[in-house]
Amino acid sequence: MNEPVIELKDVHVRYKARSSTIFRKQYVDAMDGVSLTVKRGQTLGIVGESGSGKSTSAKVLVGLEKPTSGEIVFAGEAVQKFTRSVRRRLGRILSVVFQDPATALNARMTVRDALLDPMQVHSMGTRAQREAKVRDLIGMVGLPASALDALPGQLSGGQRQRVAIARALVLDPQVIVADEPTSALDVSVRAQILNLLTDLKNELGLGMVFISHDIQTVRYLSDEIAVMNKGRVVEFGDAAQVFDNPTDPYTQTLLGAAPSLLEPANLS
Repeated sequence: MNEPVIELKDVHVRYKARSSTIFRKQYVDAMDGVSLTVKRGQTLGIVGESGSGKSTSAKVLVGLEKPTSGEIVFAGEAVQKFTRSVRRRLGRILSVVFQDPATALNARMTVRDALLDPMQVHSMGTRAQREAKVRDLIGMVGLPASALDALPGQLSGGQRQRVAIARALVLDPQVIVADEPTSALDVSVRAQILNLLTDLKNELGLGMVFISHDIQTVRYLSDEIAVMNKGRVVEFGDAAQVFDNPTDPYTQTLLGAAPSLLEPANLS
């Protein structure tokens, strides 16, 4: 039985609005009763426009945002506080691929050191084993071994994102959260990165959360889709079902918007 790796149960995240005053407090619900489940071997797509709550959901999933209320469950264990020990354990359960690889990588560290660092922090294997894994990972993401001696600034945007993906795989996570992983890249390399993520998910049996504003791209990568609007999941279901037979007007609006820059043929 494929047990959930991550579960959000009726999660609320509420912020004080900028228009709030001492005498009249106003709030914004970035997440309003969101419940989601992530399993190994499956991709959950979260889609919505800016301000829909999808990025806040990503922050909650990876422990960067504390819910106002609700429950977060990692590998069957509810998390109340993200203490240092909890974060250390979570590092072995999930990893993140951020939107901009230039900010996700240390500009002063070579690719080799960037990949070795998490393993050293978690005391994984011997030095020889860590070095071997680094070589395996760089090949797995489609880069030559010579890239290990490069600094991030010496690589293209697509190459940096491949390094960021390799770094996300270093600790053998069960789930990868990819938050708009191609939006900072040229159109010509987006399909390559998306294909790479899909291949790695299938090869390693990973769970994946793919977050994007582009519902057509999400459709071709996801097993299930959650459509978010104003902090709520307004539609959820099998990807084909949501795409072919949307029931919520907001989902219909997203599908009727400008076509994806990434055509289906490029994902084959």
